[in-house]
Amino acid sequence: MKFWILGVFILLITAAALIIYKPSPPVKITMNKPNDLQKATFAGGCFWCMEPPFEKLKGVHAVLSGYTGGHTKNPTYDQVSSHTTGHVEAVEIHFDPKAITYQDLLEVFWRNVDPTDPDGQFVDRGASYATAIFYHTDTQKQLAIQSKKALAKTSRFQKPIVTPIQLAGPFYIAEATHQDYYKKNAVRYAYYRYRSGRDQFIDRIWGEDREYIPKGKTMNQTRYTKPSQKEIKEQLTSIQYHVTQEEGTEPPFKNTYWDHKEEGIYVDVVSGEPLFSSKDKYDSGSGWPAFTKPLEPEHIVTRTDKRLFMTRTEIRSKNGDSHLGHVFKDGPKPSGLRYCINSAALKFIPKAHLKAEGYEKYVND
Repeated sequence: MKFWILGVFILLITAAALIIYKPSPPVKITMNKPNDLQKATFAGGCFWCMEPPFEKLKGVHAVLSGYTGGHTKNPTYDQVSSHTTGHVEAVEIHFDPKAITYQDLLEVFWRNVDPTDPDGQFVDRGASYATAIFYHTDTQKQLAIQSKKALAKTSRFQKPIVTPIQLAGPFYIAEATHQDYYKKNAVRYAYYRYRSGRDQFIDRIWGEDREYIPKGKTMNQTRYTKPSQKEIKEQLTSIQYHVTQEEGTEPPFKNTYWDHKEEGIYVDVVSGEPLFSSKDKYDSGSGWPAFTKPLEPEHIVTRTDKRLFMTRTEIRSKNGDSHLGHVFKDGPKPSGLRYCINSAALKFIPKAHLKAEGYEKYVND
């Protein structure tokens, strides 16, 4: 009888232990339309601090903390923290490109890190806390490079920007205790964040510009607008600024798109408004991109240009008011027109990326 009572007692104790201790469930991603979402991966030091700024953005469906960039499969937090796996702490963002752009995510990223520190972030030191941008497509790569160059041209940082831009590899989701840590351990997180020095640094560098408001994408609205002069100077390279804002001309045969033949569309580098299609592009022999007609005539504005002791017809973008080039009456049939455009005024969107970049209406054009 005593053994029976002892057995029941042991069973009760075991059951109570199981109730008190529940192993953390595996992290699951729930998405309503997975085919419509894109991924962005950023490393910005402690991933606890990188979740909040992205999770609050409209169009972001999930932000996962994890490890990437290294050589160890399925690493643990302790392994990564030892700085021996090659991994960095990172966040993988699942976003709807129709609601928020990758450029918006880049702007938020830069405002939450110290991109001049190669050895960690703030109070967290070591290789696993370094910054990095991991691109998933060639378009993301180009946008990240442009964004980094634009930031480097500003006077915000006294030291060089060292954040690397590299191809995304396997992303290992971190333990459940690290997901939404700032929500589950609010007091401890707030104490850690304050002591880390991150907020003090961000306030000093960005000031009133700390909170970036995404421009977003809405296909039912005219979203092609001209940014402020300050934003234009920060976003454009010197040749892009000279051409679009100062009505300059780039050298023939020494520009990006003069002999470019890939399928896709060309948009205004300033406003993003669609301008020309690769289907209407041809080799005029001039050394600049040439098109027989515009993709969206309503996005083209013409003006009389009497500079250089001649009369020409200048082409500008309607919404961005960017100088694009000139149109001449020596083109091939049927239009007989040659739209001679500066590469520096254009941004190319490959056909394979039109949907992801919000230009899906041109996929079958």
